[in-house]
Amino acid sequence: MYKGFILILIISFLGGCGYIVPTPKERFATLKQLTNRGDLQRQIFTTKLFNIYSVHKDFSTCRDSIMDVYIEGDGLAWETSTKISTNPTPINPLGLKLFLQDSHKCSIYLARPCQYINSSTCRTKYWTSHRFSATVTESFNEVLNRIKSKYKISSFKLFGYSGGGAVGALLAVSRDDISTLITIAGNLDIRYWTKEHYLTPLNGSLNPADFTEKLSKIKQIHLIGGRDNIVGVKVFKSYLERFKDKSKIKYKVFDDFNHHRGWIKDWKKILKDLDEQTKYQF
Repeated sequence: MYKGFILILIISFLGGCGYIVPTPKERFATLKQLTNRGDLQRQIFTTKLFNIYSVHKDFSTCRDSIMDVYIEGDGLAWETSTKISTNPTPINPLGLKLFLQDSHKCSIYLARPCQYINSSTCRTKYWTSHRFSATVTESFNEVLNRIKSKYKISSFKLFGYSGGGAVGALLAVSRDDISTLITIAGNLDIRYWTKEHYLTPLNGSLNPADFTEKLSKIKQIHLIGGRDNIVGVKVFKSYLERFKDKSKIKYKVFDDFNHHRGWIKDWKKILKDLDEQTKYQF
């Protein structure tokens, strides 16, 4: 059985301090509180298999624009080292919090399958072994295709946090309208990551590092926490080493950031630097 090693350490510590994991209803209430703004809309996109929860701005002026797409992390996949979560809705939706600081009018936040959603199709494998499967990727493709067709979007800039970085990379492999792939603490070499943490391989998932030939054609910027013990520098370097052509890849290591800390506080400045791109290596 796959053991959510790092997550369990965090939850076990909190449990020792009297912390109780919020219920799915309470986690959904967090999203509603965070998105209680007049410029935001909450919408569920129906795809062949999943309903994808989204938060977005008014798309009416987005014709021929590049849309920023924020993809959430894995959320609460495991409750204990032996118990799979019954609902992967994140306790701390960092991908959402980054989206909320993006001033770009054409932007959308996409939760992962079964986050903020109750559905009969929500089988636990889709937030454990199959979290990066072709089926999951296809659902996101359906959402982007629908948005592009309805609002005449020219292309997409993908922002993927943690496991959302893997989803973003797999989307970039399958599409020809991705202007830039940006990952934040992105899990880009799934095979290396599971070996590094002595986890059972995610045999139902695709590994972005296996698609470097196609990804080498995509402009990429990767943001890595220097103190990230969940998905850190080694995972990114393993991904980077798989590329023969690294000319389109830039990255930056933020020395004092870990998997969660630092990103929210500095995100507006990071977005400004991303526009300039002068502070990123390679």
